[in-house]
Amino acid sequence: LSTLIWIFFCSRMNGKLHSLAATSTSWNASIIWEGMFEPNLFDQKHIGEKSSVALTVFAVGRYLDAYLKTFLISAEQHFMLGLPVTYYVFTDLPDKVPNITLASHRNIKVIQVGKHTRWQDISMMRMRTISEAIESEIRHRFHYVFCFDVDQEFKGRFGSEALGDSVALLHAHYYKLPKARFTYDRNPKSKAFMETGDFCYHAAIFGGTWQNVKHLVDACYLAIMEDKINDVEALWHDESHLNKYFWIHKPSRLLSPEYCWDQSIWDKQDILVTRLVWAPKHYDTLRTG
Repeated sequence: LSTLIWIFFCSRMNGKLHSLAATSTSWNASIIWEGMFEPNLFDQKHIGEKSSVALTVFAVGRYLDAYLKTFLISAEQHFMLGLPVTYYVFTDLPDKVPNITLASHRNIKVIQVGKHTRWQDISMMRMRTISEAIESEIRHRFHYVFCFDVDQEFKGRFGSEALGDSVALLHAHYYKLPKARFTYDRNPKSKAFMETGDFCYHAAIFGGTWQNVKHLVDACYLAIMEDKINDVEALWHDESHLNKYFWIHKPSRLLSPEYCWDQSIWDKQDILVTRLVWAPKHYDTLRTG
C-alpha cells in the first residue's frame, strides 16, 4: 500500500499519471523512476561529497565510427552534469577517437586494447579490462564507476540520482514480463546457470563504487573463464553472468528502463522520460564472428 501511495504522490507532483510500476525491491533497494527524486538535492549532496565518476565504454572495430561520437557528445549534454567525469574509451583504433568539446573537470582517456575475432569475446573480455583499469588508475581517482555499451545515445538527465553502492539496470524488454519468461542461462554446466532470479538485468549499463564494480567484473570474468575451460558459453555471454552475480549479490539501486530505453517498444505507458536510448543496431555489418 505504501508503494502505491508513493507512486500516486509522485504522479500528482509531476502533474502526470504514472502507471503502477514497482519503485522498490523486496530487499528495499530503490528503483529509480521520474518523479521519485529531487534532482537538485541529489546534485548538491554529491557535489558536497566531492563525488567523481569514471565512465568506461568500449568502441572496437566498426563500432567506433558508428557510435562513439554520438555517445560522447550526448554524454556531455546529459551525464552527471556538475560532477568530475572521465570517459575511459577502450578501443583498438585510438587515432580515430573523435575530439569533442568537454566541460570543466571532464576528460577523456583513450586506452588501446586488442581486437578479438568474435564480438562475443569482446563483450565478455571487457570484464577483465575494466578490472585492470580500476586497479591501475580508477580506484585512486574516482568514487564511482559506470560501465556502458557504446551503441546508445543520451537523451535526458542521467544524473547523480543514479549513483549508488551497486547499480543495476532493468531490461526494457523484460521488466513487465513474468519471471518464467526471463531468459536466464538454463544450462547447468555454465557458471551463469539460474533456475530463478529477481529481475532481468541489462548489461548495457552497470555501476557503483569502484570497489563493488571491481568485485562484479572480477567475479564475472572468473565465471566466464571457468566456462571456457569447460567448453561452455553462457546464453547471453557476459549479461548472463551479470544476472547471476546480481542474483547472489543484490544491487543497492536499480535503474528503471527510462535509463536505457528501446524506442521500438510500443508499450511506453511507464516511460515519462527517456534518459538514454538504444541506437539503431546494425549487427549484420558491425559484428564479426
